[in-house]
Amino acid sequence: MQNGTSLQSGPVRTGPELRARMRRTQRRMVLVSLALVAPVVLFLTVFFVVPIIQMLTMAVYDRSITDGLPRTAAIIGSWDREDLPEEEIYAAIAQDLIEGQQSRALAGPARRLNQEISGYRTVIFGTARSLPDTPETTWRDTLIAADARWGDMKHLIILQRAASPLTDYYALYALDLERDLQDTIRLQAVDERLFLSLVQRTLIIALSVTLVCLVMGYPVAYLLANLDGTLKYVLLILVLLPFWTSLLVRTAAWIVVLQTEGLANTFFLWSGLTSEPIRMIYNRFGTVIVMSQVLLPFMILPLYAVMGNVSPWHMRAAQSLGASFSTAFRRVYLPQTIPGVAAGTLLVFMLSIGYYITPALVGGAGDQMLSYFIAFYANETVNWGLAAALGTLLMVIVLSMFLVYNWVFGLDNMKMN
Repeated sequence: MQNGTSLQSGPVRTGPELRARMRRTQRRMVLVSLALVAPVVLFLTVFFVVPIIQMLTMAVYDRSITDGLPRTAAIIGSWDREDLPEEEIYAAIAQDLIEGQQSRALAGPARRLNQEISGYRTVIFGTARSLPDTPETTWRDTLIAADARWGDMKHLIILQRAASPLTDYYALYALDLERDLQDTIRLQAVDERLFLSLVQRTLIIALSVTLVCLVMGYPVAYLLANLDGTLKYVLLILVLLPFWTSLLVRTAAWIVVLQTEGLANTFFLWSGLTSEPIRMIYNRFGTVIVMSQVLLPFMILPLYAVMGNVSPWHMRAAQSLGASFSTAFRRVYLPQTIPGVAAGTLLVFMLSIGYYITPALVGGAGDQMLSYFIAFYANETVNWGLAAALGTLLMVIVLSMFLVYNWVFGLDNMKMN
């Protein structure tokens, strides 16, 4: 106190008033934080979460019959399949076909039914064009007279199944399974199975690319981590250089290098290593080589990040205690780089398993991966249900690999090590 004046510059804050002010400050900070992350959350929701949910939905939900043949969808579920349906069901089919022909609403049902039985599109459109407004006898006889397949139990059972919006047809088909007329799930005929072998091929290619990237990337990352000076940064720029080059440009360059009369075969013939050109493109070899070159930086960078934190004194201490370089590397250095190996292999595998452009350009007919068929069914045949089912299958594979990675190399295990 000086000259009778208090040194205190403001009013004294009591306990409750101070806590209330702190709560208001915290709420204001939370609101500011939410405002900052809101654009990112909105972007991820609209362009990532919503499409995934829509894909999962389309794999098990199809309203083609419900929207295109509403009367049929509402009544055919009561059919017991012991004999041909009652006249009421045939009348509903006929009325839906007549109205659908007028309103051009039969494309969806015809496409959906034709996916299960080839020729069902002809049944739908051919019958719709020939039906009269009123039958001469019964709608059952009229429909069977227009196309005898309306009296076939198989066609009618398929129509009854497809009438329900919820369906497992696409999910089963993506696994080479089907339902017979007794609703028993079984494997498809041998000559119709495609997707299990396709999944196996996709996994083999992805694992091959991952292994090649690991074998090639580990020495490069080790060299980068143990170099100093200008050479280190030059090599690091060379590693990052592919990120600055278009994927299509790199793939086209590999086509020039690997083709029959390309640079590689020209060198082999000139040097006498081979007497005739080697087929190195439009096959599995070319696919693995080009994908490995594209994805190699994704293996090197995680390894380099981990190796940069490994002290060189560990190897020197092991060698000073009598261990050879190979023994010290295997028992001291390599275990400390396992997190980088795990991160790099997971990243490369998850990227390679969904590759589409590179296998399509440099691979053969037997080297196309799961993503190629997803694009094919989505764009060429407009079979969104099957494309969504295959996309869901691919997502399940990726999530399974991530769970395995988390189980083997999770945070708990890292802490224990």
